[in-house]
Amino acid sequence: MPNAFSKEERVAFEDILEGFNDALVLSRNVSVYKTDQTMMERTNNVIWRPMPYIAQSFAGTNMTSNFKDFTQLSVPATIGFARSVPWTMTATELRDAMQEGRLGDSAKQKLASDINVALMNVAAQQGTLVVKRTAAASGFDDVAQCEAIMNETGVQTFDRYLALSTRDYNGMASNLAGRQNMTDLPKTAYQRAYVGMIASFDTYKMDYANRILARSATSVTVNGANQFYTPRATSTAGTGETSNVDNRYQNLAVTVGSGTIRVGDCFTLAGVNARHLITKGDTGQLKTFRVTAIISGGGGTGTIQISPPIISGQGGTDAELQYQNVTATPANGAVVTFLNTANADINPFWQKDALEILPGRYAVPTDAGAAVMRASTDQGLELVMTKQFDIDTLVTKFRMDVLYGVVNKQPEMSGVILFSQP
Repeated sequence: MPNAFSKEERVAFEDILEGFNDALVLSRNVSVYKTDQTMMERTNNVIWRPMPYIAQSFAGTNMTSNFKDFTQLSVPATIGFARSVPWTMTATELRDAMQEGRLGDSAKQKLASDINVALMNVAAQQGTLVVKRTAAASGFDDVAQCEAIMNETGVQTFDRYLALSTRDYNGMASNLAGRQNMTDLPKTAYQRAYVGMIASFDTYKMDYANRILARSATSVTVNGANQFYTPRATSTAGTGETSNVDNRYQNLAVTVGSGTIRVGDCFTLAGVNARHLITKGDTGQLKTFRVTAIISGGGGTGTIQISPPIISGQGGTDAELQYQNVTATPANGAVVTFLNTANADINPFWQKDALEILPGRYAVPTDAGAAVMRASTDQGLELVMTKQFDIDTLVTKFRMDVLYGVVNKQPEMSGVILFSQP
C-alpha cells in the first residue's frame, strides 16, 4: 500500500511503545476505567462515574423503620485530553534513520509527560485535604501529617501516593541521608536522592510542580448562616427531565475585607471540624477546603465555589447523614483562615481510587492513503502513529497521538502538602 511503514519503523514503534509505557510512572498509581468508545462518542465523551457509597448502621434488631434508599452520588468524567506531536521530514532527511527514531522518541517523551502532568494538575487543583507546614520539607514528620489527615478522614490505608517537587523531595532525602541507624537507606538517599516509602506513602519526585500563590484576601468571613449542602443524586427540571448532579462543589457567600480570593486558595472555617467519613466521629481538626471557582464578586465580597461541600447534617435528610463530612455549619461571620500564606510548590498526595484515568481511542482509517500503527500500554492507553507522504514536496508528515481523560472522583481522598508557610 502507499505510505506503508517499513520494517525498521515498525520495530522502532515497538521500542517507542515500551518506553512510553515505562514513562507513565504516575498513571500507574491511579485507577483506570475502560469505556465503550462507541458510547463515549454518542455521549459527547462524558460518562458519570460513581463516588464511593457510605453506609449507615443502626443499633438494635428491629430495622423496620431503617430500610431507606442509598443516595448514589456520581461525578462527570470526560475524555477531554487530545494530545498530538506532529513533525515532518524531507526525502533527504529520511536518509538518516537515526533522526526519524530520535523524533519519535521525543514525541513519546512529550506525550507521556502530558499524561503525567494532567494527572498531577487534577490532583493538585482538586485535592481538598490540605497539610500546611511552616518549615521546608525535612523528613518523616511532614509525610506523617498527610497520613494523619487521611486516617482521620477515613481514607483507605493502602495504595497511597505522594508526589513531591524536586527541591522538596531532596529535602526529604537529605533528612534520610543523615540517619546513620537505618541500614542501606541513608546510603541510597545520599547517593541517589531516593526516598522510597514514608509513612505508608510511595513517594515520587516530580520534575515539574504546580505553584500556589500566597493568599491575597484578608479579613474574610462567611456572609450568611445556614450555608450547608444537601447531597442529591439527581435534579429534576421544570419539564420533568431528570439529570445527574455533581456533588463535589458548593457555593459559599463571603465578605472580603481586602484583597482578592483566588482559585486554588486553601482555607478552614472557624467552628467547622472534619468528621471521619465512615464513623462520623469528630476528628478534632478543622476541615480543610479549596476555592474551585469565583461565582460573583471577582474574588472579592461575593460568592465563591468551594470543595468539598459543607455537609453538616443540619437538614436531617438521609443523604446528609450518609455523606456528612463536618461537625457544624459555619455561623454567619465565621472567620475564613487561609492556609497558603506564602508562594510554594504544590505537592499532591492521593489514594489510588480517588484519581481515575479514562483511555480514549481514535478510529483512524487505514485505507485513506495514510499508514497507521497503533498499540496500547498496560493500562489501555492507546498510542497512534500516522505517516503520509506528499509527492509534490517530497515531504513526509508524521504524527503521534493519544486520547484520554482524567477525573478526581473523590476530592476528600486526595490533598496537597504546602511547605514553608509562615
